[in-house]
Amino acid sequence: MKVLVTGGCGFIGSHLVDNLLEKGHSVVVIDREETYRNGKTEYVKKDIVKDGIDGEFKGINTVFHLAADPYVKDSADVPERSFNDNVVGTFNVLEACRKNNVKRILFTSTSTVYGEAEVIPTPENYPCKPISNYGASKLADEAYVSSYAHTYGIKGTVLRLANIFGERSTHGVMYDFYNKLKKNSRELEILGDGKQEKSYLHVSDTVDAIMDVWKKQEKIYDVYNVGSSGKITVNELAEIMCREMEIEPEFRHTGGKVGWVGDVRLMLLECNKLKRLGWKEKVGLEEGIKKYIDWIL
Repeated sequence: MKVLVTGGCGFIGSHLVDNLLEKGHSVVVIDREETYRNGKTEYVKKDIVKDGIDGEFKGINTVFHLAADPYVKDSADVPERSFNDNVVGTFNVLEACRKNNVKRILFTSTSTVYGEAEVIPTPENYPCKPISNYGASKLADEAYVSSYAHTYGIKGTVLRLANIFGERSTHGVMYDFYNKLKKNSRELEILGDGKQEKSYLHVSDTVDAIMDVWKKQEKIYDVYNVGSSGKITVNELAEIMCREMEIEPEFRHTGGKVGWVGDVRLMLLECNKLKRLGWKEKVGLEEGIKKYIDWIL
């Protein structure tokens, strides 16, 4: 089957591309950067916001739309970037799907669409009230995927991802901790009070979830949470990383209950809907962190 992956050279996208190729699919990648390119793909260096992409979707059966601005923290300072990359970019992708009669689109959204949820674990039918510009942009994307599914018959999937980590990741709290410790192994700055509790899922389990939903979703449009079964505090996460790196720095907190404007203090997704499709988490947190640190080193 011929499929297209936007953001296919990125962190999650590149792992997804590897999986698709292993299963014998023909893969077209659209990405404005050539970070982790698999040589077996048809690579198109384009920006989904600024460049014409309609022609690349000809003959495509399924689109995996992962291209996005992933920086939640920065979206408060540069709101137009998350709007353009996420909302305008997604609209352009959907239009390309419509014009080329693409049958299916799977879109990676985020747990931040829920905002500060009062129900933990949070199910898919919980009201979405994002508290960050990033979360707002992703929720707008979800609405467009839904509208295009129901208006044009393009089968749409939304995957609301928890914090995803693993090999090839170059952003997020673990990458931030590593870089800080590389500069000074005696001290680690932790944003907020370190008591924020969140869910972290290894990238391999994330790709498995995407593939399972692709094969088994029945409705014309559906939403799935994708996350781990448990949560961990930022302090505990730092302790595990330091133990794996065999260092004992002093922790220094910046203070406050959250790390930045738009930071969600407590997040754990209910993933029963995904599990009913047969998906299960395979990589434990400590095992995943060890793999990630080995890759960085």
